[in-house]
Order: sequence, then C-alpha cells, then structure tokens
Amino acid sequence: MAGPRSSARSDAPAWHRATPAPLVLVSGPEALFGARAVSLMIDAVRARDPELDVHRIEAATYRLGQLREAVSPSLFGGTAVVVIEGAESMSEDFLVDAIAYVSTPDPDAVVVIRHGGGNRGKRLLDAMRSASTPEYGCAAVTRDSDLVDFVASEFSRAGRKGSAAAARALVDSVGSDVSQLAAACAQLMNDVDGTINDAVVARYHGTRVNATGFAVADAAVTGDRAAALALVRHALETGVDPVPLVAALASKLRTLAKVGASRGRGLDPTRDLGIAPWQVDRARRELRTWNADRLAAAIEAVAAADHAIKGGDRAPAFSIERVVRIVADLAADA
Repeated sequence: MAGPRSSARSDAPAWHRATPAPLVLVSGPEALFGARAVSLMIDAVRARDPELDVHRIEAATYRLGQLREAVSPSLFGGTAVVVIEGAESMSEDFLVDAIAYVSTPDPDAVVVIRHGGGNRGKRLLDAMRSASTPEYGCAAVTRDSDLVDFVASEFSRAGRKGSAAAARALVDSVGSDVSQLAAACAQLMNDVDGTINDAVVARYHGTRVNATGFAVADAAVTGDRAAALALVRHALETGVDPVPLVAALASKLRTLAKVGASRGRGLDPTRDLGIAPWQVDRARRELRTWNADRLAAAIEAVAAADHAIKGGDRAPAFSIERVVRIVADLAADA
C-alpha cells in the first residue's frame, strides 16, 4: 500500500538548508530528514542563545491555547523554540490555534511545524504558504539510485571517503529504510579508519544480511549460480531455516512476474500494485534476462520446492539447493 502523499512544495528548499525563523514549516514524508531539519534549527538558536527553552508538542493531542503558552517568555529569559510534531494528524484545536498564529507569529520565538504528508491540515498549509512562511522539504527517498546517492552523501557530509561500490553494497545489504541506512553509515564511520569500501561493508553486514534468502534470491534470478549456491550453503550451515529461503525466492519471482505483466496491461507497478519504486527499478533490470516461459518454469520449481521442504521431502537442504540451481540456470539461459 502506498504511503501518504508528500505535502511538500515542489520548489521548497531541501531540509539541510533549514534555518530558524519565527514560524517554519518542515514538510514531507521522510522522518529522518524532518528530525535533522529540526535539529539544525535548534542548534542554530542554541549557538546564539545557550539558554534556549525547547518545547515539543504532539499536534494530535494538542489543547487550545498550548501554542501561545509555549512561546511565552520563561522566567529564565531563554528563546522559546516550539516544535510541533505530527501535524499530519493534528487535532481541530491545533488547527484553530495554528491558523490564528500564522498571521501574528511571535518574533522572539521559533515555532517549527512538522507535517509528514497527506491532506490533513491543508487549510493550515495553504495559510502558511500564502503568508510566505519559510518551508523546507523532506522528500521520500525511494528509487534505488537515490538510496545509493543518499549513502554516498552521508559519507561526504561527514568528510569521509566511501567508494561507490561501498554505497551500492550497503543499500543491497541494509535495504531501503533511510534511517537504517544512516545508522549503518554512522556505525561504519565510527568503527573504520580510512576509506570505506565494499569489503568493509561485507565485513560488517555480510554475515547478517548477505546470507539471507533475499541475497540468495538476488543471486539466483541474475543467473549467478555459484554465488547463490555459496550463499545457500553458508545460510544452512549457520542455522538458517530453509523455509524463509524458499519464501524469499518465491517473493522475488512474484515481483518479477508482476512488474513484467504490468508492461502489457498499462499498470504502474508502484501506484497500482504497491511495489516500492526501487524494487520496480531493480526488477526491470533483472527482467532483461527472462521471458514469460522461463519465469513460469521458475515459479513452478519454487512451488515444488516449497512443498518439499514443508514435509514432502526428507532432505530439505537438497531441495533448496536444487531449486536455486534451476532458477539460476533459467536466468542464465538468455
């Protein structure tokens, strides 16, 4: 199922340009970028006023008058920074107060409204944009190539050297969750001196991820029989259950079938079938070595293997190795 539509203006500056102002809108679905934008603004205020007073308010549970109360000067005189979280789920009370606040923001405070996307609060967004409120966008990172670029930018922003192969390997290992990718980058930069390359990524993430069913499936559907069998054997030797290995292979082939079939049916795989854009990009590349007949044969072989390892065969390890061979050979038979 697709997530909520981004509420960010298409021409809004990116999150990393965020600077404090009496009222600021941080819009878009990528939570990590939203949190970073807020942190940038808090740090900027702290640099000029170490005694700042930070208030965080959930828009969903907001009560009338809470915003004006939060921006009021404290007894200690620090700048009030008010962060409104989850404005995409705002209460009616917040909508009323926030629309009133847009026209008369407190010049001595900083109020940041974080809206994650969707139509809830459209009146407020329209009012803020009409008032030329500064807005910073947090667009979702979904395409495979953009995920690789994100990893590369994490290394670059920290002043570290990371090879293109390392960025590619980290996305393949960790997946498409931007927060998890950022955490993996931070771990590597904290633990490794010098250039971060694909060997470093394999050392930290290979045993955890690369011997899983999805790595087996990736190798098999691209026709890399040797790599797929090596991964299967390693997985089995380290105690991985054969059932999820076959399930991952079945899932991979179903995705290929759906993306392939969408071509002739005029469907958008992401919008109509709920397949992530990065998965669609990858499936289209992988489909170059497949045709409908060989894909159908591979799906049938995986179905037979699934039956075998769930009780139909006394040697599940042999069954999983056999089906990996079959799929890899079909992929290689271009």
